[in-house]
Amino acid sequence: MAGPGMVELLPKEYGFVVAVLVLYCFLNFYMAVKVGRARRRYNVPYPILYASESENKDAKLFNCVQRGHQNSLELMPIFFMLMILGGLKHPSLCAALGVLYIVGRYFYFTGYSTGDPTKRRKGIFGMLGLLGLMLCTISFGCTLLHKPASP
Repeated sequence: MAGPGMVELLPKEYGFVVAVLVLYCFLNFYMAVKVGRARRRYNVPYPILYASESENKDAKLFNCVQRGHQNSLELMPIFFMLMILGGLKHPSLCAALGVLYIVGRYFYFTGYSTGDPTKRRKGIFGMLGLLGLMLCTISFGCTLLHKPASP
């Protein structure tokens, strides 16, 4: 359990970073529910990850929903790491970039879920948020590398 000293070391605006991380958790939950509903609708039982087009006429429709969520899960650790680290130096900027990324992920997922994979491009702008988070994290790393050595 972190003592009060730990919280005092963080910038006040770091609360925005935490809020955006939780917002992404809600988006992830939304996507998981949509995949669960698609499993029932297109008759794709667990533990099958992707439907086979030779066995299921609705395979592409299900697979687009599944893939939209899966891609977001694949990028989630990167997003979280960049938010947490970059936010230590640039909390407000990282929070804004994180919201941009999340909105982009939402449009990516909803576009992909239509069954037309090209519609996932509607959310490509969210990658600008991820790129910005990378730059903020690089800035934080450079700050650490250039600080005076501890005695």
